[in-house]
Amino acid sequence: MDLIIQPLLRSLETGSVYALAALGIIIVMRTSLVMHFAQGSMGMFAGSAVAFTFNRYGVPLLTSILVGAAVAIFLGFFVDFAIIRRLKRATAVGKEIITLGLIMVFLGLAPIVFGTDPMNLPRIIPRGDVALGSASISYNGILNIAIGVFIALGLFLILQKTKVGLAVRATASNESTAKLMGIPTRNVTLMAWAVAGLLGMLAAVMIAPTTMVTPTYMTAVQVSALFACVLGGFQTFYGPVIAAYIIATCSNFLKLYASSAWGDQLMYLLILLFLLFRPNGLFGKTYMKKV
Repeated sequence: MDLIIQPLLRSLETGSVYALAALGIIIVMRTSLVMHFAQGSMGMFAGSAVAFTFNRYGVPLLTSILVGAAVAIFLGFFVDFAIIRRLKRATAVGKEIITLGLIMVFLGLAPIVFGTDPMNLPRIIPRGDVALGSASISYNGILNIAIGVFIALGLFLILQKTKVGLAVRATASNESTAKLMGIPTRNVTLMAWAVAGLLGMLAAVMIAPTTMVTPTYMTAVQVSALFACVLGGFQTFYGPVIAAYIIATCSNFLKLYASSAWGDQLMYLLILLFLLFRPNGLFGKTYMKKV
């Protein structure tokens, strides 16, 4: 039983990181109609700002995270206001290529701004574990799971129960109609990019203690988050979040019981096989239009 509980606990922690990154991608996708390939690199840049502030200036970790949050919000505002809004005549593919280009921009800027040396970022809760039989999970792991679950649930409640959420859902459904109804769609998309930046920063801070903060340390998170969006379906906000936890669980169990070296590749292959039979994902829908 412990051979199941231990990897499951690890999967919940990793899945929370993937879920936050995937939620940022889907919020931007639904409001701006842009596939946000740069979510991971923007999160990396904000996470590097946290690590740089903490290591270089000795600022307390929580204060450093607030600095990273400010950087993430600024990046979201800047990308939407200075780049995406200037691409009205660009095709959907053109906009996606722009976000791919942003990956290279942030990968190039990070060493210039923060230096080339890898940085460490400690856990928010440095020590302490909870034992569940012979399995265990750290207090910081419980915090990461709580952050992922509560932020996802909080955003879902905001989307379903508030006027702000109604504006977001209306913009996601049909931006032109939302404009005619008086919804400030530009403010909605601006807010969506800022929220995506914050979610990316949180994912970067949560995953950083398990690795070194380098320009590429969010690459695996970005790939898994994109797969979560595809597997969960782009038509809902909750689908990619659920898929993120499924991907983390499958990956950990495949690494444990199938192949430690090829676990991720096997998981991606299973996702591709699943999509052959259900191209719209777990919760995606096919919309038919009458002509």
